[in-house]
Amino acid sequence: MQLSSRFFLVVLGVVMMLMLWGCQTPAGRSAGQVVDDATITTVVKTKIFDDKMLSGFAISVATFQGEVTLTGAVNSQKEKDQATAVAKSVNGVKSVNNLINLK
Repeated sequence: MQLSSRFFLVVLGVVMMLMLWGCQTPAGRSAGQVVDDATITTVVKTKIFDDKMLSGFAISVATFQGEVTLTGAVNSQKEKDQATAVAKSVNGVKSVNNLINLK
């Protein structure tokens, strides 16, 4: 009985360590950080879609550690600047890389 209790505790410890190890991405980020970035991406996409000046353009949004990257194409510098302003207005955005091209 004593041996099986020790074995159970060792197995339980190993399982708990594996669970903790599995809570991080290969980049060393927690699940919460990944969810935060996904939330930022969704909010930025929604705000761009709702913006009258930008709603007709295909602008892609990617977020990593609060840094938003915008790609796509717009007709004018004013629209490109508007996309940056919209992204910066979202809570949690640390910086914006605007890689949008002008048509």
